[in-house]
Amino acid sequence: MNLQAQSPLGPRHEPWPLPLYSPQERLRRDTTVWTTVQGVLAPVQFLVFLVSLGLVLRWLWTGEGFWWATASVVIKTLVLYTIMVTGSIWEKVVFGRWLFAPAFFWEDVVSMGVLALHTAYLVALLTQTLSAREQMLLALAAYAAYVINAAQFLWKLRLACLQTSPVEPLPAAHASP
Repeated sequence: MNLQAQSPLGPRHEPWPLPLYSPQERLRRDTTVWTTVQGVLAPVQFLVFLVSLGLVLRWLWTGEGFWWATASVVIKTLVLYTIMVTGSIWEKVVFGRWLFAPAFFWEDVVSMGVLALHTAYLVALLTQTLSAREQMLLALAAYAAYVINAAQFLWKLRLACLQTSPVEPLPAAHASP
């Protein structure tokens, strides 16, 4: 049985059934400053996450450094809010909608869960409705969701790279000797 011919999503070797970007969207993606902003903020957020994760785990294991762990989660949350707002602007510029563009629908859905967990942490911190340990466990849950979401975006970045057409070679008359 030939599954490749029967697949409604196209040939099995395609990493994604449809291109992530139309030619116009790719042009907007490549020319907007918001692409650079996202490219800078994403690794910054990941670095803040790693430091914060270490501080949270240190507090859970040793009981030392609660203030530092708490401050790091708050900073991580503020960086998350920043990247979400700028990412929404990027999505509007590239796709014409603030969120849930078809190419990034599921990433945006999971992002909403990540935002909800980080926001729940801030609410718990401000209202003291959870113990210190419960707050840190909530932060870890938010971080687990963030890792899943980051993996989604890295996968889409990989797909975008795979779907980018190679540079056309110059005609022989224009090639250098």
